[in-house]
Amino acid sequence: MTDQIAIVTGASRGLGFALAEALAPAYHIVAVARTVGGLEDLDDRIKARGGDATLAPMDITKPEAMAQLCRAVYDRWGGAALWVHTAIHAAPLAPASHMDVKDWERSVATNLTPMGYLIPYMAPLLGEHGQALFFEDEHAGEKFYAHYGTTKSAQIALARSWQAESVKTGPRVQILAPEPMNTTTRMRFHPGEDKAALATPYAEAARLLAEAGLA
Repeated sequence: MTDQIAIVTGASRGLGFALAEALAPAYHIVAVARTVGGLEDLDDRIKARGGDATLAPMDITKPEAMAQLCRAVYDRWGGAALWVHTAIHAAPLAPASHMDVKDWERSVATNLTPMGYLIPYMAPLLGEHGQALFFEDEHAGEKFYAHYGTTKSAQIALARSWQAESVKTGPRVQILAPEPMNTTTRMRFHPGEDKAALATPYAEAARLLAEAGLA
């Protein structure tokens, strides 16, 4: 079943939720997130589509938990075909000179640090034929985006290194650019924005998977 397993980190809401649902039932979804309620809602929607999921209520900032997850996937299925990484911490917008240290530490701990062990853990599961998807958000260097813009751009820089290194050996690493979406993250940044003018996570999930050759 290796070619039927998709691991989605950050699957309990927003784009991760929509991507996980869209990938079912073509894939068995290993849904990873801290929010149990969101994972249970996802499971219900996947089952309604005729698919199946394994719920993994885990925190990606815990290396031992992620090691356990990857070992469990290997022991049960021998590997995975796809890793979709959408887990993110969106700290409130703030001037760089007024950043809250706890928000900064959490942004680094969620958006960047896990990449240092998730890529080494996931690469053997994906092998030479698997795929990994990352999602860029170009706010680096913009005013008030010190927390999010810096850590998100660093995350994608690391993904680009992996992408360049794996061109000949695999797995295939793709970095996609979502359109602005009506998500909790977006509303934290722009609370007064007209939601009707934004794409839905479901529409973006369909578009991005088609762009990635997975739909």
